Amino acid sequence: MEKPVREILRRLAERSDDRAMPGSAKGMPITWAADPFKMLISTVLSQRTRDESTHAASGRLFGRYDTPQKLMSAPLEEVEELIRPVNFHKGKARAIIEISRILTERHGGEVPKTVEELDALPLVGRKTATCVLSYAYDLDYICVDTHVHRISNRIGLVRTTTPDRTEEELMDVVPRDLWRSVNELLVRFGQEVCTPLRPKHDICPIREFCDLYLEEQEGKGRA
Repeated sequence: MEKPVREILRRLAERSDDRAMPGSAKGMPITWAADPFKMLISTVLSQRTRDESTHAASGRLFGRYDTPQKLMSAPLEEVEELIRPVNFHKGKARAIIEISRILTERHGGEVPKTVEELDALPLVGRKTATCVLSYAYDLDYICVDTHVHRISNRIGLVRTTTPDRTEEELMDVVPRDLWRSVNELLVRFGQEVCTPLRPKHDICPIREFCDLYLEEQEGKGRA
């Protein structure tokens, strides 16, 4: 059946005032959301890393190197140490220094505003690109990470097997004025309620719209 997308997102917004954002951690808001460069670097650092570690590493890094011009010339070993809590910190250190060099030499120190240009940067894929464009530039994109992909399929908003396909289908079912809210609402919801292995149906505000919950209830009725 067709899902009431606006009502689903409204309930998720009412569930908690806390919003997810690359580099943010629960109870620890970030101060660099409006800075495209810092948002880009923080999003790269966040890959496969807990929010708390990303937040701490980003804060230390930007305390020393807050522009691409500064970061491109930073000693690799120092950058590695500054971001050490994040997973794969050595590879990410090399990548963010190279990103800074490319931004400085090819883009005048500015972060590009297209997915294609961002996707050409080291360790920047479509998810990272759309997050930067959505959060830093307030452009209409749906940033699809593992939480958004999982929950969208679990609820039944889409039926897809890849995040890229999920993004495409969500763009068809979610009103455009809500695109940017999808990630910030579903990520926290996925961390706290609709968890990967054991979704907490008892505290879920949208369970009546969720295909997984309805299927489980139907199964109990047949048992």
